[in-house]
Amino acid sequence: MGRITLENVQKRFGEVEVIPPLNLTIEDGEFVVFVGPSGCGKSTLLRLIAGLEDVSGGEIRIDGRPATDLPPAKRGLAMVFQSYALYPHMSVRKNIAFPLKMAGMDQAEQDRRIAKAAEALNLTDYLDRRPGQLSGGQRQRVAIGRAIVREPAAFLFDEPLSNLDAALRVGMRMEISELHTTLATTMIYVTHDQVEAMTMADKIVVLRAGNIEQVGTPLDLYREPRNVFVAGFIGSPKMNLLEGEHARAHGCKTIGIRPEHLDVVDSGGTFTGKIGVAEHLGSDTFFHVHIPGMAEPMTVRASGEVGLRHGDPIHLAPQADKIHRFDDKGLRIS
Repeated sequence: MGRITLENVQKRFGEVEVIPPLNLTIEDGEFVVFVGPSGCGKSTLLRLIAGLEDVSGGEIRIDGRPATDLPPAKRGLAMVFQSYALYPHMSVRKNIAFPLKMAGMDQAEQDRRIAKAAEALNLTDYLDRRPGQLSGGQRQRVAIGRAIVREPAAFLFDEPLSNLDAALRVGMRMEISELHTTLATTMIYVTHDQVEAMTMADKIVVLRAGNIEQVGTPLDLYREPRNVFVAGFIGSPKMNLLEGEHARAHGCKTIGIRPEHLDVVDSGGTFTGKIGVAEHLGSDTFFHVHIPGMAEPMTVRASGEVGLRHGDPIHLAPQADKIHRFDDKGLRIS
């Protein structure tokens, strides 16, 4: 079981409050991602759950039991860090076995757990190698294997893929997602990369300055962002946010239009401009369009077959039912 509840949990460093009181429930078996810009408090919140930082107020419960004052080793959680933190002089087998050996587990049970974790992570053929003989992705798998063998109530991941190159990150995202399906164990994952959040999470927690801005499924946040901050943060490329006359025409302070909800039309349209940068990605093309009177170019997602390029004029029509409206406080207007 791995249900984690935060009740009015807060954190201060001296006089600085980095996490105001917040409430959050993570259900057993969920894959929850904490996402937000650098310095938003997501890693601090994870460390509070792990017991690596003391809370300044509030209560943490794990499976209904008070855990606020428990040391990390007594919480039944396993953490995977950004750095692999492997012992370079030990084999993969010994690295994975280390927490079991420290717990005094008998050798037969150690062997069973190591074999099971190695099979799940495709590490069976590498158990006798040392970390220096492995790729970055394989080393990260060893770090995850060391967490798996503990059979924790929940796994806590602190930006585990940030040291990997783009191709390895994509592969490891899939492996961690498949692992979650296999283990059916609660996972809490911290990242600043909203693409990771969208592709991996059952539930996303968007943080800003220690506050929870919105909690929901990836599609909930994509389709109905609660405020301008979430609208601009979730989605890649990010939503176009417009103020001034275009927003006033819709009776609001700000409107948001996602790049894929702008249609390229032959003439007319709501927006007319010139293409600046054109990013051709094969099936898709992203145009960054300079519109007279707008401080920033609008981003448009178009078919890769559209025969337009840098400097060409372009006419754009937003899909009327996909326009997001926000009031003068930045809150969504339903």
